[in-house]
Amino acid sequence: MIFVNPKALQKASQTLTRLQRQLSRKVKGSNRYKKQKLRIAKLHRRITNIRKDASHKATTFICKNHAVVAMEDLNTSGMLKNHRLAGAVSDANFYEFRRQVEYKVIRYGGTVIFVDRFYPSSKTCSNCGAIQEISLSQRVYVCQKCQHTADRDLNASQNLEKYARLAKPCLDVEG
Repeated sequence: MIFVNPKALQKASQTLTRLQRQLSRKVKGSNRYKKQKLRIAKLHRRITNIRKDASHKATTFICKNHAVVAMEDLNTSGMLKNHRLAGAVSDANFYEFRRQVEYKVIRYGGTVIFVDRFYPSSKTCSNCGAIQEISLSQRVYVCQKCQHTADRDLNASQNLEKYARLAKPCLDVEG
């Protein structure tokens, strides 16, 4: 199943920019200034609620329907240093997603396997196992050896599934 990222901050960015611009034109400390700050706070709360709702729904579905969950141990702090990726990474809420999966898997009696961040899940062909370089902008994986074609994320998830099936019990994290 594919879970779509709601991209709450990206969708609300124009409104947020407009509200913040209006705030900058108000006299600091005035009643209108306080009302404008409240409007901005409400929009931030809405963005937060959209993110929380999407991540709770996705993690609950995953943990209820799968006994073993394999996740990449991503270096999100390193990804945030890349100015082109930072907005999308922070809007995706990776850390909160991982935290929710960890406690919900324990609640529903499953296991989490964390795959090393250097495992080439999106560079490996899920059909033949060949490894090739692929740019982040390429959304379709095409194997040079066996001509297997798949969506980049689907290919990576199939490789993570294979990794989880072969993983040793010492890699498992249980409650």
